[in-house]
Amino acid sequence: MSEPVIDRAAMGRLAKALGFILSVDHPTTVALRKASETGTEKDIKAARTLFLRLKSGDRQAALSMLGSE
Repeated sequence: MSEPVIDRAAMGRLAKALGFILSVDHPTTVALRKASETGTEKDIKAARTLFLRLKSGDRQAALSMLGSE
């Protein structure tokens, strides 16, 4: 099973959702915002890693916020 690909716009929306759930200064929020802006492979990988390290409840909440848009 392949990993889902998140485009730059989705990363930006995810950063906004995490800013609401966690804080705008949280390292994962900052990394997702940076990855959305730059689109470099390095920034995307760092943001994805930090996102996957979040508590599952925080990840689900953020993804649910994206799903309700």
